[in-house]
Amino acid sequence: MTFETIRSVLAWCTVINFGILIFWWLFLALAHDWTYRFQTNISRLNIPKEKFDAIHYSAMAFFKISIIVFNLVPYLAMRIVG
Repeated sequence: MTFETIRSVLAWCTVINFGILIFWWLFLALAHDWTYRFQTNISRLNIPKEKFDAIHYSAMAFFKISIIVFNLVPYLAMRIVG
């Protein structure tokens, strides 16, 4: 692979991953009660809504940090280098 190809792949990975993150946030924001009921019925766990929210928003924060560290930063470094 060439330098340009890797840089292009990192750029598209960043865009796609942020799209997934936005979709996840919208789905959780707009269909919160349905998502809560669905996931508690499937897992058969009685998780309080506050704990459910904490789990999801923590996972979203981890995903966002991972996108930045593994996609965006290498892309920006490659843009700076050349």
